[in-house]
Amino acid sequence: MSKIKIGNRYIGDNEKVFIIAEIGINHNGSLRLAKRLIKEAFQAGAEAVKFQKRTPELCVPVDQWYIERDTPWGRMTYIDYRFKVELSLQDYSEIDRYCKKLGIIWSASCWDEDSVDFIEQFDVPFYKAASASLTDQSLLNKKRSTGKPLMISTGMSTLKEIKDAVKFLGKENLMIAHSTSSYPCKLEELNLKMITTLQKMYIDIPIGYSGHETGLSPTWAAVALGANFVERHITLDRAMWGSDQAASVEPGGFKRLVENIRDIEKALGDGIKKIYDSEVGQRKKLRRAIS
Repeated sequence: MSKIKIGNRYIGDNEKVFIIAEIGINHNGSLRLAKRLIKEAFQAGAEAVKFQKRTPELCVPVDQWYIERDTPWGRMTYIDYRFKVELSLQDYSEIDRYCKKLGIIWSASCWDEDSVDFIEQFDVPFYKAASASLTDQSLLNKKRSTGKPLMISTGMSTLKEIKDAVKFLGKENLMIAHSTSSYPCKLEELNLKMITTLQKMYIDIPIGYSGHETGLSPTWAAVALGANFVERHITLDRAMWGSDQAASVEPGGFKRLVENIRDIEKALGDGIKKIYDSEVGQRKKLRRAIS
């Protein structure tokens, strides 16, 4: 059976779907917006929120540093923009405090090894490796070295790259998220049946779904296919500035997402045929006795 523990919560077979609200960089570098997103995720019923952490000078190729672009803060170089949308140590300290106050788990997708060291200061209960990092063995090893459960996302990857990553990491305390790395993603490119494929390949690893579509129904379908966890981006307004906003879910939609996931879980049952008490009267009334 596939099951791991994050904090006090088990994830895997016969457990409730673990629901993650991906804040990412939808806060646009604002602690105020970050806290609003955390509160909305919590009120919607998400069990975890996740950020993205980068060291810009390590993650941005040097040849892109001084390319200028228009931003909400005026025209600036790309490297300055990347620094602008990063939260500070003081910001993350407040995020840590606020999440503990609400009772919601938080973590981060770290895009470089220095960022892992940064986030480790807060002793988060798990890490995420973004699809872009699936083949970065040095970064994967850095996250593995923390001893925390690791979720890997599999967008823009071949099956061989997925297998190689699992072989490199080992199966213990590992989660695999099916994903397609386009924002927003076309329905015909979601390929949700890959969830089933991954379940058959790795019966001892929790399999989930990280979605970037504009609607909610594919995520519900992922749950019906047996996803152990789901992750969707959350935003205050899909029209806000930022590359991920259009593929994100607004607070009202996120609440519907969670509520319907819980309904689907109840409706799926255990797969064992039985006659329910509510059927007994109908059975007596409608079934013709056979002599």
